[in-house]
Amino acid sequence: MATLLGPESPWMGGKKWSRNRNIVTRIRQSQIAGRGFSRGTQLPEALLQERDKRAKWHGIPILLQELYESSQLNSDYTRTHTVLKELSSLLSMEAMSFVTEDRKTAQESTFPNTYTFDLFGGVDLLVELLMRPTLTTLQKPKMNDDLMKDCLSVLYNCCICTEGVTKSLASRDDFVLFLFTLMTNKKTFLQTATLIEDILGVKKEMIQLEWIPNLSGLVQSFDQQQLANFCRILSVTISEPDVGNDDKHTLLAKNAQQKRNTSPSRAEVNQVTLLNIPGFIERLCKLATRKVSEATGTSNFLQELEEWYTWLDNTLVLDALMQIATDEAEHSSTESSDESTLATIPLRHRLPQSMKMVHEIMYKVEVLYVLCVLLMGRQRNQVHKMLAEFRLIPGLNNLFEKLIWRKYTASNHVVHGQHENCDCSPEISFKIQFLRLLQSFSDHHENKYLLLNAQELNELSAISLKANIPEVEALVNTDRSLVCDGKKGLLTRLLTVMKREPPDSSFRFWQARAVESFLRGATSYADQMFLLKRGLLEHILFCIIDSGCKSRDVLQSYFDLLGELMKFNTDAFKRFNKYVNTEEKFQVFLTQINSSLVDSNMLVRCIVLSLDRFESQTEDVKVVEVLSECCLLSYMARVENRLSFLFRLVNIINVQTLTQENVSCLNTSLVILMLARRRGKLPFYLNALREKEYAEKYPGCLLNNFHNLLHFWQHHYLNKDKDSTCLENSSCIPFSFWKETVSVLLGEDRTSSCAIISYIDEPYMELDRDHLGD
Repeated sequence: MATLLGPESPWMGGKKWSRNRNIVTRIRQSQIAGRGFSRGTQLPEALLQERDKRAKWHGIPILLQELYESSQLNSDYTRTHTVLKELSSLLSMEAMSFVTEDRKTAQESTFPNTYTFDLFGGVDLLVELLMRPTLTTLQKPKMNDDLMKDCLSVLYNCCICTEGVTKSLASRDDFVLFLFTLMTNKKTFLQTATLIEDILGVKKEMIQLEWIPNLSGLVQSFDQQQLANFCRILSVTISEPDVGNDDKHTLLAKNAQQKRNTSPSRAEVNQVTLLNIPGFIERLCKLATRKVSEATGTSNFLQELEEWYTWLDNTLVLDALMQIATDEAEHSSTESSDESTLATIPLRHRLPQSMKMVHEIMYKVEVLYVLCVLLMGRQRNQVHKMLAEFRLIPGLNNLFEKLIWRKYTASNHVVHGQHENCDCSPEISFKIQFLRLLQSFSDHHENKYLLLNAQELNELSAISLKANIPEVEALVNTDRSLVCDGKKGLLTRLLTVMKREPPDSSFRFWQARAVESFLRGATSYADQMFLLKRGLLEHILFCIIDSGCKSRDVLQSYFDLLGELMKFNTDAFKRFNKYVNTEEKFQVFLTQINSSLVDSNMLVRCIVLSLDRFESQTEDVKVVEVLSECCLLSYMARVENRLSFLFRLVNIINVQTLTQENVSCLNTSLVILMLARRRGKLPFYLNALREKEYAEKYPGCLLNNFHNLLHFWQHHYLNKDKDSTCLENSSCIPFSFWKETVSVLLGEDRTSSCAIISYIDEPYMELDRDHLGD
């Protein structure tokens, strides 16, 4: 429908286009008049036959007329089904070319048969045919399942070939909700689910799940296979629209959007609706942790998997093929098969031995995604409680080596970041989704200790006892009947595979994020020592200094993890000094930090905070020893180095470019100034910023920018309890001191030595903050 009709259109007959244009015009006029599916039936059959060959319509308009006439009320649909099959054969080849061709090529292709089918009312006719039982109470023969399946399949073929069809169907809420009612029929479930998924993917407004008739009963009627496929549909309905990385999605824009939208989003409402379905989360946990049969061969698994994934990108298509395979197996039991012929069939035209494994992996990707989204939603604590109760983490631990992280690991996939789209194979997608789930599960939540087994919990208790510090309350309160089984917990297994990953593997990014989330929150010495004993610090330093890793995403995740691992921990700084034992290594480390402060500023913050604490504990011999020996602490102790970091942190951001990725630079600069204020050195730092401006011949530039950033900081953080709590926990500085310091810096008294305004000369004052209210 998106393709313009013109003299060279393949179905317009070239030079005869002007004569055919009259037919197309009449059809378009009937569309505007709202005659729906019958528009193609208004034209004389003789006229259609005359134009058909020239226009290359392949008899589709005439077949549609016959389909319309044979499907009238009181028809037994026998002829209807025969005609539909003939039409389907004309459309299916185009749909298959879309599936099998390279994506870019496929999207640029034209699909004349599908276009003609829609132009002459085929799509509207099939929608009316499917919905007829809801539109009339007259007696009529019931449409059989096979006919219904073919109607749905033809609609899906039209959708994947012509985006306009998908958008048109998506605009009809009545049809979308009607499709959900068809999912109760197991024989038509796959076709219905596939079509719904495609339609919801382009729907402008997210559907509300509570609109679906008897949703709870529908979900409870699904078997496990259907429920897994349903998760594909659910993922569209519970995820907030992807915000991407462009300027429209800065923190300034997000705050303005949140100000306008005070009520819960549809995605949030849908999440609550799902959680209210009895047994829903329990069944997802069972799906996520169920074991896969080990009977299938695995030697060629990856080869088959990768080749098949270039053809199949949909779990629902896999289901259909499994169904076909089952039917063919039953059929072949009564007939002889020619094995020599079978051996010559290309892989893409036959089912590989490991199909069940692929099938299960793709199921689990969808299930883990839904659980991950729910874990990050407003009902997080409720979801956490259920996931713990239904033993999700121990179940995943039992699957780790047999399915999640098998002995072989593809390392040649494209490295991608957190917000980039990825066309990964199912195996890779599964691993990344698993790691994202662990990250969401552990992040700032006491249930993180469920990632350990009983022996490892005892180890944490022993570390606290030896250090003569109290055990963390969350550790004491952990229900040991819900922790991991076996010789290793899930966190320890993750550390093991993390060390084996190639330097630039994108798995490293997600692995580091998952481990970092275990450390985030209030700093725990025992948690840090647990990981230090397993060689994590040395592994991170190897990756940063010696591995040759070039990925900024991976390096950022390792800097963040290193910061959490070392914060306030003298043992960690000792280990750092032992590994970075030459000036050459130290300079490589500094070069990595300085190459991108957006990536490394969390580590800089950790060093600054640790140095400040250690300098207040000089009565401790161990602390004095670390302060005198550690090259990293000595480097940061020099005020000119702290000022250098401060200059750059303030200079690389402004209010208009602040995002979730770089706002940490603002908070790190604030940490440096808060610690200076504690020691009565704030005026010295502000004056240094002023001198830097004049030295660079840009008076007022840094300080005006910082002044505006701090106004934004107040606007952003003072109304967000969660964000303010995170700042307090990660820095061990009371949030009240954060607020107080910002207020002092923004003071309007030009005689105050701690107010930014005192260091900006009158001619360079640019304190226009109107953009914050826009």
